[in-house]
Amino acid sequence: LHGLHHTNMPKRKEATSSEPSKKGKERASQNQDSTSSSSSSSSSPSSASSSSSSSASPPRSFELHNGIELPVLGFGTYRLKTADVKNPVEIAIRHGYRNIDTAMIYNNEKEIGEVLSQSGLDREDVFITSKLWRADHGYEKTLKAFHKSITKLGTTFLDLYLIHWPGPSKNKKNTSSDKEIRMQTWRAMEHLHETGMCKAIGVSNYTIQHLEELIAECKVVPMVNQVEFHPWLYQSDLHEFCKAHNIQLQAYASLGVGDLVKDPEIKTIAKKYSKSSAQVLLRWAVQLGVAVIPKSTNEQHIRDNMDIFDFILSDEDMDKLKSMNQDRHLCWDPS
Repeated sequence: LHGLHHTNMPKRKEATSSEPSKKGKERASQNQDSTSSSSSSSSSPSSASSSSSSSASPPRSFELHNGIELPVLGFGTYRLKTADVKNPVEIAIRHGYRNIDTAMIYNNEKEIGEVLSQSGLDREDVFITSKLWRADHGYEKTLKAFHKSITKLGTTFLDLYLIHWPGPSKNKKNTSSDKEIRMQTWRAMEHLHETGMCKAIGVSNYTIQHLEELIAECKVVPMVNQVEFHPWLYQSDLHEFCKAHNIQLQAYASLGVGDLVKDPEIKTIAKKYSKSSAQVLLRWAVQLGVAVIPKSTNEQHIRDNMDIFDFILSDEDMDKLKSMNQDRHLCWDPS
């Protein structure tokens, strides 16, 4: 393969039960909205304070229920197609990002693979996520699509593979055939996980209903659910459901596709911490126990988006941001 320097892939910890492990339950309990007063935990954000705190030691990764570490912060590549993706990913890698999120439909896997292969990094040093597009639902089609993705990325395995959308079409119907094809797809995902091709598997844009159906029949509970999540769409019920079933929530569109950073109330909060609105929005999600994958083509913004681990939002500011919820989708709405 023409990709990164490959070493032996770490052995996976098996996770085939639909019940969260004891360790996983403990982690889920630690990642409550109101964090404990201790700042020594490595698996959940430290407690909030009313001012920035250089002594804060929030987590840099969340442990999934099979023992795999998901970096809290990743680099998103949505809408960065073909050659447009190379420079931003190079910048992100140069500034320390080691978690890259892509998808087949983004049409940039090949270019990302080329950047990573030229980075000099070992394969094990980079966490790579890709996603199965809705046109590739079904057992055999899933396996075929997965192998296309890893070939383009120049790797022999993925750290995380997600079902991008809960059905073969964009409409919101939920017929018996939709449910059946979702399960066929998940069986293929389980096979990829069991054979070591994917260190972790999960879903994206799944609602509570989709997750309940899946958990009722699956052998392996999804490790991750990647959804739109920000103060205008604070999906608290979904977040609580995922925590209860030890499914790590990961946010896309954390900055409200650029709209939220202009909000006066968020600007006021940011000024208090001498941070940008974007940094406050990312910190808010991370402090809730939600992983983030911000995207930018601007080098300064790429650097700034990493600088979210040296302050803690107060309980008052956390609640203020939660209160901005409008149940407003700025991207896809799978409900």
